[in-house]
Amino acid sequence: MTQKKAFLIYLSAALYTMITGFSFLFGKIALKHAAPMDILAHRFSAAFAALLITLLLNKNAWKFDRVKARKILPLATFYPLLFFGFQTYGLQYASSSEAGIIFAVIPIFTLILATVFLKERTSLIQKLCILVSVLGVIYISWRNGAALDFNNYRGILLLLISALSFAAYSILAKNLTRDFSNVELSYTMITISFICFNLLSILRHLTSGTLGDFFLPFFHVDFVIAILYLGILSSLVTALLTIYVLSNLDASKMSVFGNLATVISIFAGYLFLKEQITWHHIIGSALIVGGVLGVNFLGDGQHKH
Repeated sequence: MTQKKAFLIYLSAALYTMITGFSFLFGKIALKHAAPMDILAHRFSAAFAALLITLLLNKNAWKFDRVKARKILPLATFYPLLFFGFQTYGLQYASSSEAGIIFAVIPIFTLILATVFLKERTSLIQKLCILVSVLGVIYISWRNGAALDFNNYRGILLLLISALSFAAYSILAKNLTRDFSNVELSYTMITISFICFNLLSILRHLTSGTLGDFFLPFFHVDFVIAILYLGILSSLVTALLTIYVLSNLDASKMSVFGNLATVISIFAGYLFLKEQITWHHIIGSALIVGGVLGVNFLGDGQHKH
């Protein structure tokens, strides 16, 4: 791998992390005006609209293919459908801080699945660095007063399935990048998610007799801005970025970048929500960053198992 290509790969991973980190901020804004399922429908509508605009500019960029869509459907099922679906309903029974702890272990799930299904090999120091990064997130959550309340077993179970879904997506995407382009995978995933989440949201409104409320949030400017960010950047662009990185990097190396989103969200909260940064945020962030750097730049020359 050339230095230029390596730079582009890690830059893409860093951009994915930054976009994801700020998505928590915009997610909080959107939740002021709409239910979680409506937000999912609207964000993927925005992503699909952006997709259509790119196709108007370049008609040859992508054409929907039913045969290819069927092959990509399992990927879209794990992410975004199952990941966001179980996350949305899990948060109805568990707190967001509990979700933060559970999602922190996604790199461990990914490491196990990548070892079993992709035969990826990591050195002992890389495994330890993954653990350090996970512990950094858990440390921040714990010092913020978070803890897993196993009385909320339903929410914890749903969030665990959500976390496993993302890990499974990483493994499946790694395999599919051999047969499909980044655009084919990303655009098909967005199209399937757009259809499914809108159908689910509209069905929910029809059964409750509130269909007229579906577009009400768009009367709020801050909601429109949040949805554009969540849809275009945090759905379409991150899909393209993750697929690109996974096509060039081990799934276990890519997954640990997700924990950097915790660091980004802390500083986003400080800059825009005037939230405090304390020493435990700094210590936890150092563990996370150190773990991510260690996984990607240490141990490659050592014995892997």
